[in-house]
Amino acid sequence: MLPINTFKTVVASTPLVSLDLIVRNLQGQVLLGKRINRPAKGYWFVPGGRVLKDESLNAAMSRLIKIELDVDVDVSNINFKGIYQHFYENNFSEDDFTTHYIVLAYEIFLDEDLLSLPVEQHSEYNWFTENQLLTNKAVHEHTKWYFQEKQIAI
Repeated sequence: MLPINTFKTVVASTPLVSLDLIVRNLQGQVLLGKRINRPAKGYWFVPGGRVLKDESLNAAMSRLIKIELDVDVDVSNINFKGIYQHFYENNFSEDDFTTHYIVLAYEIFLDEDLLSLPVEQHSEYNWFTENQLLTNKAVHEHTKWYFQEKQIAI
């Protein structure tokens, strides 16, 4: 982990690379968590997180699935959905600078119950149909992009 002031400089100065996980159950519903951290605090959002320095994408995917969903999954069965850019007017801290993510979106199907999900990033979780998440004002627009016919990507 970087010291907090160094990480603030990185976020204020460069784009971050992240992976977003479009998690579907066997009924096709999508798992969203209510964010407790900035940016996107208070919104329903797909699980995911940053790729760390010197971390392969497969290692990042395995780590994030374990951290965000508390399951172990064979990452070779995950489908790449596209590249997106997310721009936020705020950041993880209270300081005044923006956040820019280059996001690699992946879709994963899980037949597990996911009864005990981690609460470090999300205060609660819910399964949504695509129509429910597209019409819910509390679902963040960046999450909605993954399900719109005309995708907003780079």
